[in-house]
Amino acid sequence: MTGAGADPEAGPAREFVVEADGGSRGNPGPAGYGAVVLDAATGETLAEAAEYLGVVTNNVAEYRGLVAGLRAARELDPDATVRVRMDSKLVVEQMSGRWKIKHPDMKPLAAEAARVFPPGRVTYEWIPRAENKHADRLANEAMDAGARGERWSPSTSTADLDTGRSAGGRTATGGGARAGSGTGAGTGAASAARTGAPGAARPPAGPTAPAGPTAPAGPTAPAGPTAPAGPTAPAGPTAPGATGSAADATAAPGASVSDSAGTRGAEADAGPPAARGDATGAPGPAGGRGAGAVEGQAAVGGARSASGGSAVRGGAGAAGPAGPEAGPRPDAASEAAAGSGAPGSVGSSTTSQAAASADVRAARTVASPGWGPPDMGAPATFVLLRHGETPLTPQKRFSGSGGSDPSLSVAGREQAEKVAASLARRGTVQAIVASPLARTRETAGIVAARLGLEVAVEDGLRETDFGAWEGLTFGEVRERYPDDLNAWLSSPDAEPTGGGESFAATGARVAATRDRLVAAYAGRTVLLVSHVTPIKTFVRLALGAPPESLFRMELSAASLSAVAYYADGGASVRLFNDTSHLR
Repeated sequence: MTGAGADPEAGPAREFVVEADGGSRGNPGPAGYGAVVLDAATGETLAEAAEYLGVVTNNVAEYRGLVAGLRAARELDPDATVRVRMDSKLVVEQMSGRWKIKHPDMKPLAAEAARVFPPGRVTYEWIPRAENKHADRLANEAMDAGARGERWSPSTSTADLDTGRSAGGRTATGGGARAGSGTGAGTGAASAARTGAPGAARPPAGPTAPAGPTAPAGPTAPAGPTAPAGPTAPAGPTAPGATGSAADATAAPGASVSDSAGTRGAEADAGPPAARGDATGAPGPAGGRGAGAVEGQAAVGGARSASGGSAVRGGAGAAGPAGPEAGPRPDAASEAAAGSGAPGSVGSSTTSQAAASADVRAARTVASPGWGPPDMGAPATFVLLRHGETPLTPQKRFSGSGGSDPSLSVAGREQAEKVAASLARRGTVQAIVASPLARTRETAGIVAARLGLEVAVEDGLRETDFGAWEGLTFGEVRERYPDDLNAWLSSPDAEPTGGGESFAATGARVAATRDRLVAAYAGRTVLLVSHVTPIKTFVRLALGAPPESLFRMELSAASLSAVAYYADGGASVRLFNDTSHLR
């Protein structure tokens, strides 16, 4: 390759800046990348590369742009040091080694990028999209050319001039450096690079008008301060996992959404599991009045908007406080509707068509991400459904994974049917995973039959084993095993009498299960049918809350909650203990 800096006799190695970008109009959809190599000292444009890739995802296009930019820099000077600047937080963090790379499409591209220069010669820096205009323009030029059935041509490109990079003219041939992408051509692929005439140091790109964040719904009315747990646990409520007030909780549906058409719309790739929170959880007695249980607090994310290919996530909240009693309470939680907060309950005075429309709006609101970088992509959304009632639920008895494994009662099956109808209206669930216990598999089966999906079984979603306490009420356990109960209430490491499972062990199991499922369902919405303790632990870990916070959560039979997991390892609780569908 010829061009500035290519002569090995020119003296010490140079320093380059590589700016790269990629986009997909559909994610996946027609995609392309752009990359530019700059002289770090002068800001002069030394080489450009762009290519139409056919139908791929946004992140794949970004990685392809990175590889092309690095290769163009290497052809200019194989001994150079390179500073990569990109507006993709995902690519920057993964290539810097701070985030894990789990997606199979990303791993080989990241490895290819790492091989272009020796280790230590390339550094990575995230920049706002407004400062990455040059590469963004090149990517869009490549996509526009592909849409016309043409190859991107450096002779017709105006990206350098549009961004004010070069002060003089530039040529595409005769001294113009050409850089092949080297990453494999997509449909109608074309790539090239050119040198630019020396110019003044590159001025910062003017800020682009951001897509204004969606107006957040007004602050939600808090459910009121919960009564702190007293020094001793009340004798009435059952412990988490008990089928009464300690019964399992369920999560509300939240469909995954992708960015609007344009160059943003990142494909989610799971981040470091360690970032998601502590691996242990210590739920206390679910539904305990003295423990300050709160039912029906729903946090709903705001809608994502897009403008000019960029997206901004806004947050909106909706709370539906209710009383502390467990069980299918009709006033447990209100179902949030996008933009208005209108309830979408079954059996309300509205027509069935209006109810279905409200459910769809609610699902879209739950699915939309909160504040964060626009290139995080669609999250993995867990819709957490607690199974319906069993004969033990009204009696408030411990019912874990080591007991009689009861099936649903008549009331429990009716609850499952109502959940299925609500989820069918929302139309957001793409897969179903259930605990292996009978009550969860039966609940999942009723929902799956309505949605036309199969049910996968995940052992990590099972309820805690309560040892010798299985089948007993909280009061009976206090009477028979007072010391063991007090120890269990005081420490997540304590086990129930008879060698049951501690909440610390349950928390570690749930955290590991969460990481497997996030990786398996990246960018999708999956219904997890589980129990009180696992669902409360999912929520606690997502919030980064201390173990004692679980004493203040109430989870009703057949309730819904939702947690979204993003590519950077962050999590967002979207809904908690919603039972509006049971009205």
